Amino acid sequence: MNLEALVDCLSSASCAVTQVSTGLIVGMLLFLVTSGLSLIFGVLGIINFTHGAFYMMGAYFAFTAYALTGSFLASMAAGAIGVGLFGMAFERLVMSRVYGRDILMQLLVCYAMILILDDGVKILYGGEYRMMGMPDVFALPPVEIAGGFVPGYYLFMVGVALAAGLVLWLGINRTRLGKIVRALAINPQMVGALGINTTLLYAGVFGLGSLLAGLAGALAAPIRTLTPGMGVSILIESFIVTVIGGMGSIAGAFLAALLIGFTRAFGAIGFPLFVDGLMFALMALVLVVKPSGLLGREAA
Repeated sequence: MNLEALVDCLSSASCAVTQVSTGLIVGMLLFLVTSGLSLIFGVLGIINFTHGAFYMMGAYFAFTAYALTGSFLASMAAGAIGVGLFGMAFERLVMSRVYGRDILMQLLVCYAMILILDDGVKILYGGEYRMMGMPDVFALPPVEIAGGFVPGYYLFMVGVALAAGLVLWLGINRTRLGKIVRALAINPQMVGALGINTTLLYAGVFGLGSLLAGLAGALAAPIRTLTPGMGVSILIESFIVTVIGGMGSIAGAFLAALLIGFTRAFGAIGFPLFVDGLMFALMALVLVVKPSGLLGREAA
C-alpha cells in the first residue's frame, strides 16, 4: 500500500492526466468487449465464454491485415468484420445447438472453442510474442493536457469506443430493428409469429456482439503484446464489468468499465500489489448492495 504516492499523483496535474488517460483506455477497451457480451446475454440468454478468444482473434486479424496492406483502417476492418462473421458462423453451427440447455453444457462448448482457437493461433503464428507496432499515421508527438502528455492514438481509441457505444445504444433504443431485437429478448415466439426470421436475428445479434470484441482486439493490437491466450485476462475483467454494471445493460457496462479502468489506473499507484483484489472487492460490494448490478433490472 502506497497512499502517499497516490495522494501525490492526484495533486499533480500531469500525473493525474496520465493516469486518467490510462484508465480511459482500459475502460473503453473493456466497454467494447463487455457491451458485446451484454448484448449477447441480453438477447440470446447465452453467457458467451468465448468472448475473450474473439478479442484475441480481432488482434491477430488486425496484425495480419496490417502486415499485408500497411493500412491501419484495413486492419481495423479486418479485426472487427472478420470476428463478426466468425461469430455468426459459430452461433449457427455450434451455439444454436445448446440454446435452452444446461449452462454447464454451454460452458463446456465455449471452453472447447477457446482451446481450439488458442491452439489455432499457436499453429498459425507460433507461441512467441508478436508486436504490431504503432501505425505511421499515429507516429506523432503526444498531446499536452494540463501538463500531462497523452498519445494521439489513445484519444483515437477513446473516440472510436465512444462512437461505437453511442451507435449501439441508438440502434437498440431508437430504431425499428432495435425494437424488434428487444422484443426478441422478451418473447421470441411472438416475434417469429409475426413473420420475422428469428434465426437470422439470433445470428446477427451474436455476430454484432462478436464484432465489438474483434474491434476491441484490433484497437488494442498496436499497443498490446499479441500472444495466444491473451483473451483470458480481459474475459475475466469483462465478466466483472458485466456483473457490476448489470447483466444485459449497455449503459451499465459503460459505467462499470470506467470504474474498473480508473480502479486499475490509480490502484496501480496506491495499491500496486492489490489491483486485482480491488476489482473483485468492488464487484463484491455491488453484489451485496445491489445484486442486479448498478443499472441492471431486478428479477421479476
